[in-house]
Amino acid sequence: MDIATYLANTLSHNGALREEATRQLELFAQENYESYALMLSQLLANDQANDATRQAAGLALKNSLTAKDYSRKEECSHRWSLVSENTRLQIKQLSLVSLTGPRQTVGKVAGQVVAAIADIELPLNLWPELIHILLENVTVANDSDLKQSTLQAIGYICEATDPDALASQSNQILTAIMQGARKEEPDQQVRLAAMRAMYNSLEFIKGNFEREVERNFIMEVMCDATQSGSSEVQATAFECLSRIMQLYYDYMRVYMESALFRLTISGMKHDEQNVQLQAIEFWSTVCDEELAMKEDDYEAQEAGEEPERVVHHFAERALSDILPVLLWLLTKQEEDEDEDEWTVSMAASTCLALLAQCVHNMIITPVVPFVESNIQSHDWRNREAAVMAFGSILEGPQVALLKPLVEQALPALINMMTDPSVNVKDTVAWTLGRVSETMIHCIQPETHLHGLVSALVIGLQDSPRIVSNCCWALMSLVEQLGPGLGDETPSCALSMYYEGITTALLQFTERCENEANCRTSAYEAIATFVMYSANDCISIVQNVALSILDRLDASVAMENQIVGADDRSDHTELVSSLLGVLTNCIRRLSRDISSVSDRIMAVILQLLSHPKQTTATEDAFLAVGALTSALENDFERYIEPFAPALCTALQNPAEYQLCFIAVGIIGDICRALGPNWAPYCPTIMNLLVENLQSPVLHRSVKPCILSCFGDVALAIGDKFEPFLDVVMMVLQQAGGMRAGSDNYDLIDYVNTLHEGNVEAYVGIVQGMNGGGKAAVLLPFVPAIFQFMSSLAADIHRSDSLTRALLGLMGDLAETFGGQLKPLFIAEWVSQVLRDTRVSRHCSQPTKETARWAKEMIKRACQ
Repeated sequence: MDIATYLANTLSHNGALREEATRQLELFAQENYESYALMLSQLLANDQANDATRQAAGLALKNSLTAKDYSRKEECSHRWSLVSENTRLQIKQLSLVSLTGPRQTVGKVAGQVVAAIADIELPLNLWPELIHILLENVTVANDSDLKQSTLQAIGYICEATDPDALASQSNQILTAIMQGARKEEPDQQVRLAAMRAMYNSLEFIKGNFEREVERNFIMEVMCDATQSGSSEVQATAFECLSRIMQLYYDYMRVYMESALFRLTISGMKHDEQNVQLQAIEFWSTVCDEELAMKEDDYEAQEAGEEPERVVHHFAERALSDILPVLLWLLTKQEEDEDEDEWTVSMAASTCLALLAQCVHNMIITPVVPFVESNIQSHDWRNREAAVMAFGSILEGPQVALLKPLVEQALPALINMMTDPSVNVKDTVAWTLGRVSETMIHCIQPETHLHGLVSALVIGLQDSPRIVSNCCWALMSLVEQLGPGLGDETPSCALSMYYEGITTALLQFTERCENEANCRTSAYEAIATFVMYSANDCISIVQNVALSILDRLDASVAMENQIVGADDRSDHTELVSSLLGVLTNCIRRLSRDISSVSDRIMAVILQLLSHPKQTTATEDAFLAVGALTSALENDFERYIEPFAPALCTALQNPAEYQLCFIAVGIIGDICRALGPNWAPYCPTIMNLLVENLQSPVLHRSVKPCILSCFGDVALAIGDKFEPFLDVVMMVLQQAGGMRAGSDNYDLIDYVNTLHEGNVEAYVGIVQGMNGGGKAAVLLPFVPAIFQFMSSLAADIHRSDSLTRALLGLMGDLAETFGGQLKPLFIAEWVSQVLRDTRVSRHCSQPTKETARWAKEMIKRACQ
């Protein structure tokens, strides 16, 4: 096989040629991966080949070694382990050789290949010489291109590989990085590569950072880099300092006082935007850290405990220095700037908002004069900066101090919705949304509401970006002034404006394109008004539902007429928006939706007959879930035509989000139909079990499936008995999963998985007991108790898992009584009940569940 030709063809503009080349390469990889990987590495190292082909070879090799999806990545690792040792050695050597040479595109992809192999081998204590080789490339070789490629490779390794696998070699890695990052390095590209590697290494050099001498050297190199002649190096240095602040805040006091205050303020005033952005981000990080620590301190004080960490109040101490710079940066907007681009003024406003939350009342005195002196400026930039500053400080200071300022500013802000500058109006609309969201008590219905609503509705006729913020402001308004979700409120302050607002939004969505997501925002606003409607607006909600149904019918009918990819994407987004509004109409109208439920299911089933519309399919399933809950038993007549679509979704685990929603709908159907769901259970249960065993299904769906077993059991009662053996085996397997003490993502996942486990057991116990068949569960009880005792011993158990565990303990005691007394007198039972009642980490509902469980267990043990 001429692999070079095929790789070159994958870059061809000829679609057929490109697809055929891709197919042949995939076939080669499947049939003989060892030869495939070796040939790719040889081509990558061949300096006679052109750069594009070498780069394609490197990317193909890297993609065969790693993947973002966990299960796919495991497959890649296993396949690599099956390659002979000699071939693996050749590939590794060729990859390292490819780091040399002046072609940086090749060196970069070679570094990615090295990192992909390292990610597999280093955790297994293979390739032990790698880090030493890379260190020599940087410290011994006098080749700037090699240094740059090597430092990029080190950065990729630090980014991809488990920190625990690198901790023992942190000294060598840090030595290589520091060698490239120091100010004596003449090549700024080498220095930039070193700084980027430094960023990726910061998490696992904790030991180095804890030693003062090494920490001082690291901080000296970082601070020197902020003064580099290269703006890229400077920006990356500030990025590293932000990460250091996040990871090692406790050590930062001396460096803040000696250098970082001055350097970061200088960075915010830099001529280059990329440097300014990272210097601003540094102070946003400071505020984030101190906000989190203050919250922890508050919780500790509430529990009568000493705080674990000391807050140094960097934000408060630097306020007088950084605030004037931030306010100045707010005025650095460009009239035609891309709203998707992260600009200095946006970063400054975000930092200002965090600063306000961090320093509270201290922000008001210096900001108010800035607002007052610029709000009527002839320069639109100053007017917008004034409004942005005002909107940014509405969260943090005491309400009593803000209230008179907001009441004074509201009429002026409403009037500014007619400002000649689009930028100013956009920011005014956002600020009105902030007022509605955080200071709703300042909006007096008799005084302000008419003018405010009128200004926002008129804003719907303005530019798309203003429309989006007007929609958000209207949503914030109705969320605050409308009735609470589920409340049966006769009327509310917005009722008299409800018809006019929804009519204006519907008219806007009917005539506009979706520039700047304005149409999507308008439909979201309609959906929000539907959910927060008072009872005197129900007839309007009914009319909205009929209007949306008409549009949905028309949109689905157009399905086969759409050709272009852009038109297809726009149409899918429109259908999703319509379904979102319809779903909220169903939820709000509840059983009153039954008059049009046949029509709703007809259009949804028609939509589901187009299998390629994944996003719209997900929204269609959500609408069905809402309809199920609204109609309850009356939904049964739709089960037969809907079941094939439900099964199809479950049979496609690769589309895990759709699968997740489908599992949720099964729970809705169980609650709605109860025992009438039993005839469909054999097929559904088989699909659920198959999904749990699927290597393709995203792990986030699995806890939901486990919980769904409980929903099914609770619905069909004793008819669940045929599924008991398989389900109990699956639950026992899932219950055995554990997470390492330092893998926080996995800890969170295992907590969620075990919560699904417990919910399944609860549903099965209650369902079988309700059907008079609780006795058939007795053989499984010892395994359930073993699982519960392991949860009780888990120090990483979440509050919600603790509550679920206690609920299961109480259910078992209530169901089986004295039969389980020998199991309930175990020490762990009384320990978990006692710990829950006194722990500051347990919520009040969890403590109440503990009291109930204790009473049930007490009765069982009498």
